[in-house]
Amino acid sequence: MSVEDPYLWLEDVTGDEALDWVRTRNAETLDVLTSGERFAALRDEIREVLDAGGRIPYVTRRGPKLYNFWQDAEHPRGLWRRTTLEEYRKAEPDWEVLLDVDALAKAENENWVWKGAAVLRPGHRLGLVQLSRGGADATVVREFDLDAHEFVEGGYFLAEAKNRVGWIDEDRVYVGTDFGPDTLTTSGYPRLTKEWRRGTPLESAELVFEGKPDDVAVVAFHDPTEGFERDFVHRSIDFYRTEVFLRTPSGMEKLDLPDDVELSVEREWLYVQPRTPWTVGATVHPAGALLVIGFDAFLAGERDFTALFTPDAHTSLEYYTFTRNHVLLAKLRDVKTELVALTPGPDGWTEAPLGGAPEFGSADIVGTDPDESDEYLVDSSSYLQPSTLSRGEVGGEIEVLKQAPGFFDAAGIEVAQYFATSEDGTKIPYFVVRPPGAQDGPTLLNGYGGFEVSLTPAYSGVIGRGWVARGGTYVVANIRGGGEYGPEWHAQAVKENRHKVYEDFSAVARDLVTRGITTAARLGILGGSNGGLLMGVMLTRYPELFGAVVSQVPLLDMKRYHLLLAGASWMAEWGDPDVPEEWEYIAKYSPYHNVHKGRTYPPTLFATSTRDDRVHPGHARKMMARMLEQGHDVRYYENIEGGHGGAADNAQLAFKWALVFEFLWSRLS
Repeated sequence: MSVEDPYLWLEDVTGDEALDWVRTRNAETLDVLTSGERFAALRDEIREVLDAGGRIPYVTRRGPKLYNFWQDAEHPRGLWRRTTLEEYRKAEPDWEVLLDVDALAKAENENWVWKGAAVLRPGHRLGLVQLSRGGADATVVREFDLDAHEFVEGGYFLAEAKNRVGWIDEDRVYVGTDFGPDTLTTSGYPRLTKEWRRGTPLESAELVFEGKPDDVAVVAFHDPTEGFERDFVHRSIDFYRTEVFLRTPSGMEKLDLPDDVELSVEREWLYVQPRTPWTVGATVHPAGALLVIGFDAFLAGERDFTALFTPDAHTSLEYYTFTRNHVLLAKLRDVKTELVALTPGPDGWTEAPLGGAPEFGSADIVGTDPDESDEYLVDSSSYLQPSTLSRGEVGGEIEVLKQAPGFFDAAGIEVAQYFATSEDGTKIPYFVVRPPGAQDGPTLLNGYGGFEVSLTPAYSGVIGRGWVARGGTYVVANIRGGGEYGPEWHAQAVKENRHKVYEDFSAVARDLVTRGITTAARLGILGGSNGGLLMGVMLTRYPELFGAVVSQVPLLDMKRYHLLLAGASWMAEWGDPDVPEEWEYIAKYSPYHNVHKGRTYPPTLFATSTRDDRVHPGHARKMMARMLEQGHDVRYYENIEGGHGGAADNAQLAFKWALVFEFLWSRLS
């Protein structure tokens, strides 16, 4: 036992002593939060949302078929299935079930959770199915015959690891896995990628590339686009820097680009997004721009890029994707979506709108068919409008395919966007969803602020039923660290400038009170993962601003985060606590090191999962233990399975959310 950290023993994820402690804490929390009628009503109402038959079955096109993974009350672990577009247009499509995960789990007596499948192009007959035990990031990989609806006897198989696997052709795959000692990075991901031929032992796979131990990961992949077949290796140096290599018969050719750009190669084009200003010849391309050049011309030494998108003070590029003949851009203008299509031609590139999103809403391109057509699927929603899934072809009409049901009465609910002023004068946008009569009422503020993740407006039946329909105001803060205004919005708040994330969030909290939307005593906050860290900092640095705190699957011990599970991969975000000058600024906000006996903190709930192999449950365990020892008002719940999402199926998810809402209502009403 360490004098500095007496709770290190709680980092033993499945140790008997640690799990006994977890079960005791769970029992204490459940005894208080689950005994009333409100909890049961919340759980049942949320379960109805999660299992609702009218939900949209989102699809991925692979050749002529549309594929979907579906979970409901009868199939809590899910069905992998497919259909045709003609069938999908019907209210009740006829689905061809490929794999029943519930039946598989029962037959094999395993707690399987679906983690996706890589399907071989072209043909789409063979898949590499990834299954997780209990929802962990680590998976087992098994080859599956989609036409026969069964696993391939003697086919490709990988034991449980944080596997990276993808097809080259029917008889070859790229594989990264735990090959034995010294084959993983310090972040726990593969640092070797190999070419593995069918029918040969994994041990004989040919080494393609070897990264360094302190890299994040190495992955190889094959682009099977007809006429443009290419092979690439990505060496992730850290979370934001990657070296990209073209694999050629004569060896690896490193692409001559800064390692902090993001890039795509699609058919004849190379697309580049600089994360920091990039000078090419006499031109300075700003961070967040999208540039394009012919791939072969680039390899030949040309650098005459065309700018397809240039950011401004209000507009950023959230993402881009491809159809057969176009590139589609999703822009954010003050956190509201605009979609456009760009088309190359003899006189350059032209731009045309694809249609707008709802007011204070978003529209996401959720599917395209770049091999065959200019089809795209777009999902639009807002805080009050359930999702509508539409199908279009660039330049043609848009057809509504599916509309999700509403799960709460939106009549009279108002949505507004405001801007708070942070300590350095930066304007921070936030959305407020406010039901009638909610003046100074219970308010739930959500935030994330990291890894360039944007929180865009979207419909949530869970939040709607569990919070808004019961009279609660819901707020989403678009603080720095996210990507709402492009890479610069994120870059302003990493490492030594991390304090700006917390200043932004606290500024929004104060602004809510100043505007009369709520009071500090009735303001609850909620966040998970990096957002769970945000909640921990709010708890310890700004306790007077809040009436309740919910921190889910959080990072809290920032002295040891880089030593736990995938933590080393995030040092580009927060810094290296083993470097004294970096620990100096991390130590100022690390929640585990800044909670003290004798201070008054708002009531707090920590929720995590034993099976989370991304963010170690030891963070939440140790913070809970320290706060309990110090006599603070704190609750704890750890799902024994569920992974980083906190739940392995809808029943567990409904239970977890009911706990969260019951805690908030009991403290803020």
